[in-house]
Amino acid sequence: MRADVVVVGSGLAGLLTALELEGMQVAVVTQGAIGVEASSSWAQGGVAAALGDDDSPELHASDTVAAGAGLVDARLARDLAREAPAAIERVVALGAQLDRTPDGAFAMGREAAHSRRRIVHAHGDATGAELVRAVSAAARRAPHVTLYEHTTLTDIIVRRDQVAGVRVYRDGGYETIETPRAVLATGGLGALYRYTTNPRGQWGAGLAVAARAGALLSDLEFVQFHPTALAAGLDPMPLVSEAVRGEGATLVNEFGQRIMAGVDPRGDLAPRDIVARAVFREMRAGRRVFLDCRAEPGTRFAERFPSIFAVCMEAGIDPRVAPIPVAPAAHYHMGGIAVDARGRSSISGLWACGECSATGLHGANRLASNSLLEAIVFPRRVARDVAGSRAPRHSPAAAFDGSDLPARADDDAGAIATIRERMYADVGIERDGPHLAGAHDELRTIARKARTVRVRDMALAGSLIARAAFERRESRGSQYRSDFPAAGRRAARSYLRLETGDGARLLTA
Repeated sequence: MRADVVVVGSGLAGLLTALELEGMQVAVVTQGAIGVEASSSWAQGGVAAALGDDDSPELHASDTVAAGAGLVDARLARDLAREAPAAIERVVALGAQLDRTPDGAFAMGREAAHSRRRIVHAHGDATGAELVRAVSAAARRAPHVTLYEHTTLTDIIVRRDQVAGVRVYRDGGYETIETPRAVLATGGLGALYRYTTNPRGQWGAGLAVAARAGALLSDLEFVQFHPTALAAGLDPMPLVSEAVRGEGATLVNEFGQRIMAGVDPRGDLAPRDIVARAVFREMRAGRRVFLDCRAEPGTRFAERFPSIFAVCMEAGIDPRVAPIPVAPAAHYHMGGIAVDARGRSSISGLWACGECSATGLHGANRLASNSLLEAIVFPRRVARDVAGSRAPRHSPAAAFDGSDLPARADDDAGAIATIRERMYADVGIERDGPHLAGAHDELRTIARKARTVRVRDMALAGSLIARAAFERRESRGSQYRSDFPAAGRRAARSYLRLETGDGARLLTA
């Protein structure tokens, strides 16, 4: 098989990139049905955009920079904020139905660390699902896009420092798609952790595959934990959107005490890392934590947050009359494959877009609802660069010379559970040097002994995060080191590259 471009991933970033590449034959590879395993589909809160009369792109960019704890690329944040309104209009043109006020303007909510109400949403709390629905329908109609569903990426084939193809597993066997251009839009890695709000397929596949191909990686240590996942014994854990606190809900412990009182002047709307650590410490002290919605949004809960309301009711909780039990869960990865403002990686012919990429936009702690925004803004940038690239005159043969491990097996469960438990315990909300070193060594061992692609790449991704977290000897944003509780004197991004074998080498900015 051949394609002008292979896009891996069927969330918003992947599908919008594919749609923007009219005039080229694009193969979209996705490990499940289109859109199903994408975190985009599960995003509740909405898309951040400065659309209000009291708002501006400059204010939006300023909030983004402030949340990122010193590591945000300020120029990129300004570009994102300025391009946001046009990107929203593009997805509306594709058929996305966003909530409106009676006069036809976009209805806007507020979330933590935003200085204005600027969160555009759909069906109250099902924004991601609505956007993916519209974009998926457009992708299925597009004549230049071929969809390869239930197909797993296992390797990027690089010849002479240039992408030559991708290796995939489907229908019980391996195939190679020859291409000089590949775009990774594989999403995040929350499912590496025992407690996560992400689909089970979001375990860092794109990160691991790019690492083994030799790509430069950046800021891997910054994993954002959402402070309010529904603690009802489900895996993944349903998300209780930050927008609920934006409407007035408060965090309390089992004695009814406000847990954010005295922690941060912004209270329940403090940045996620601060709130997640406050919840975690209450739980570590043996106290359960709840989101109290009885006063606000109160009786409006079912109307404003219908999807969350349905999930709570299914778990036997009526949030209008009883507090919601919550716990922190792995939610978003700020790090990933190091790319520039056009999505170019360190490997010629390889781009990355969306959560698997690391542009410097989110810094050490992503501002709420900037993730869906990134996923609808950057595809146009990436697609224009891909379309303008020159393929090698004579593309090298894309023969694969690696190992043909099965993609996964029925007996994966034990190894996967071990990886997820170790990641949450030792590479989670609070970290220290000895536990990070121990996790890194165990995960490297699991990767070496793995009998399937999935276990190998999960363990590899986890070991790289542990290594990056160990090397950052400070606390910044979502990275909290109990043995280095203060921020360092110099804010700098981190870079890693996988060496020959399974070791990682730390590079400087």
